Amino acid sequence: MVVAAYYIMKVMDIYYYVLFASIILTWIPDIQRTIVGRILYRITEPYLGIFRRFIPAVRLGGGYMDFSPIVALFVWRVFVENGVRWLLLKALGLA
Repeated sequence: MVVAAYYIMKVMDIYYYVLFASIILTWIPDIQRTIVGRILYRITEPYLGIFRRFIPAVRLGGGYMDFSPIVALFVWRVFVENGVRWLLLKALGLA
C-alpha cells in the first residue's frame, strides 16, 4: 500500500508539471495546433476548464489576461495534492 501511495503522489506531481507546461505553451503561437499542444490540451482542459468557467479573463490594454490557470495551479498544489496526501496517510494509519 505504501508503494501505491508513493506512485499516486508521483503521478499527481507529474500532472502539476503537465499543467504548468500547458500554461507556458499557451504563450507560444500556433503550439496548440501541434500534436503536443493537442495532447496537453486534452489532458489539462478538464481541470483548467473548471476554473475558466468561474474566473473571467481581465482586460489589460488591448488584450485579456486569464488568471484562472494561476489559481488552478495553486489549488492543485495546495489543496488537491495535500488532500490526497492526507487521505493516503489516513488510509495507511499514519495520520
